[in-house]
Amino acid sequence: MCGIAGVFHHQTDRSIDAQTLVNMAAIMHHRGPDGYGYQIKPEQGVGFSHARLSIIDLNEQRGRQPFMSADQRLMLTHNGEFYDFKRIRADLTARGARFRSKSDSEIVLHLFERYGLDATLKELRGEFAFGLYDEKDQSLYLVRDRFGIKPLYWTETEHGVVFGSELKVLFAHPDVKREFSAEGLYHQLIQVMVPGSTAFAGINQVQPGYVVKVKREHGRLTVSEHKYWDVNFPNEHDYPGDDVDEEQYIEGVRAQLLEAVQHRMTADVPVGCYLSGGIDSCSILGLASASTQTSVKAFTIGFDSDDYDETPIAREMAEATQADHHIMALKANDLYDHFVKTLWHTERTIYNTLGVAKYLMSQQVHEAGYKVVMTGEGSDELFAGYPAFRKDMFLHGLDHLPEIERLEWQQLLEKNNKLFKGAMLAREEFVSEAFNQKMGFTPSCVQPWLSCSSVALPLMSAELRERVTDYDPSKAIADTLDETMLEGRHPLDRAQYVWIKTMLEGQILTWGGDRVDMANSMEARPAFLDHHLAEYAFTVPPHLRIKGNKEKYVLREAMKGLLPETLYKREKFAFMAPPAHTDPEKWKAVEKLAEQFLNQRAVEAAGLLDYEEVVRTFERHQDPNVPAEEQVQLDAVINHMLGVQVLHHHFVATDVPQQAAQRAKELGWVA
Repeated sequence: MCGIAGVFHHQTDRSIDAQTLVNMAAIMHHRGPDGYGYQIKPEQGVGFSHARLSIIDLNEQRGRQPFMSADQRLMLTHNGEFYDFKRIRADLTARGARFRSKSDSEIVLHLFERYGLDATLKELRGEFAFGLYDEKDQSLYLVRDRFGIKPLYWTETEHGVVFGSELKVLFAHPDVKREFSAEGLYHQLIQVMVPGSTAFAGINQVQPGYVVKVKREHGRLTVSEHKYWDVNFPNEHDYPGDDVDEEQYIEGVRAQLLEAVQHRMTADVPVGCYLSGGIDSCSILGLASASTQTSVKAFTIGFDSDDYDETPIAREMAEATQADHHIMALKANDLYDHFVKTLWHTERTIYNTLGVAKYLMSQQVHEAGYKVVMTGEGSDELFAGYPAFRKDMFLHGLDHLPEIERLEWQQLLEKNNKLFKGAMLAREEFVSEAFNQKMGFTPSCVQPWLSCSSVALPLMSAELRERVTDYDPSKAIADTLDETMLEGRHPLDRAQYVWIKTMLEGQILTWGGDRVDMANSMEARPAFLDHHLAEYAFTVPPHLRIKGNKEKYVLREAMKGLLPETLYKREKFAFMAPPAHTDPEKWKAVEKLAEQFLNQRAVEAAGLLDYEEVVRTFERHQDPNVPAEEQVQLDAVINHMLGVQVLHHHFVATDVPQQAAQRAKELGWVA
């Protein structure tokens, strides 16, 4: 697990500054504090760099990247983990390959040499992002894992293409412009992003399951992309009926998850577990504990709010598995005290301070001497765990139910979803014509964010607001969705597909995952997002994912033997930090940040927001007559207002190339 960076020029005779490559690695030292490396092919106009976090093959010299093939044709810089690599390496060795390290990364070079890229990608299992240059084809391949667990950004400049693991890595290069786009700002204020985009003009993400190919032809670079994997549910009529053998799917889920967990325990350093009070992380800890002879270290976040704190169940699970349990108790003002630093790592706004909590937790994991933890992310996406999925199942997948059963469902949904209104569920039904045309309905998971458009648009400065007068954010998102993956699918499958393509990649795996974990040099391994497990989960009939009103039914049954009874019977609770309006101390911390970043001078200097609308938003939030669910929504909007101002401070107002050069100097990282 590391950080990667690189430059590819239009012209082969344009020199690449080695120290700039090193500076790009230095500014993401948090991703790779165990060493750095760089390689330049001057006659090819290409150079890579790498910051290393050593987890597999701890030998500093042998594991140093970028890697070159024996004939110098291929150059690789890789971030992430490939599982089952020992089997692949042994097979390749038997076929004549000669490995120079014990690193899992090196298998890419040998697979590519023998079989080409398409066949190589089919063999890769895990979370990864890499840049691969092929001198023979004069092409750079930027590749991202199937779910987007690992980040990878790229941009075009006057002289070529620049790529890296984080935005600040690109911004460390003096050719890369640093400015918000009007559309990017709009989406930051409503939380949900257009897949493949960022807040900044001209800065792109490699989408999950995609390859971006940059090829030099006649002294110019051309960029193309293609999808090598997608979330592919069966056609609705291909599922078995109600008389299906449940046990078949229960056994299948159990076997696939156990295999995924065991693969992710492979490391040359200890592997711990994140532990909340949910089925997902408890299942991971239970299987991990059963798979090893030693006690597993478990890390839990505790909040000083009974409505959001899950430590009692986590403690019960830790005791049942004899885990070495570490609980981090957070107080209200802890979260906003670290808000600004967290956003330097997330590089995008956050609607809830859970991202800050996870940043603080990864700090404690690092202090405990751990570099790797397994996590439960992805379970809700595969097995329909979120409140929005139950709502869509009820509205669009259960129209055959008798009226009395539908009424019971509706009453239970309204009761159980009260806590999430304004955040994970929209306050009121929001209809997007673009989504309706694309998939037949507007998924409940995107409604709370799209419904913020009427609040977010007036918040934008007059100049930027003018640029998006005719812009429809919901259409921009819907247009990126592959219609062939939606056509003929069950409504629940369509809803899960949209969540995976938007909120999973754009939120959970970024500011709730990699970015706050790697901020403290800590690798997270989400076992549920093993693509073998995922492909099996896609075949589970919808009525076994949500059975009656019980979400994640098939997973509950698969893990029933190791879960505490209270957890087995418990309804899904979305892991969130308490919103600001729920605690006076937390609100004071918000106001303190607002005094710094949302004062009139700061707002007008950045040119992103309309100061009068900022003031009106705060006044509305403090109105005692505002309903609780609107306060939840306003909490999110205020977090986003603070966020865009903080991002401007970090990446536009600050001289990032100079910051990167200074960091390299402090570290002693020199070309």
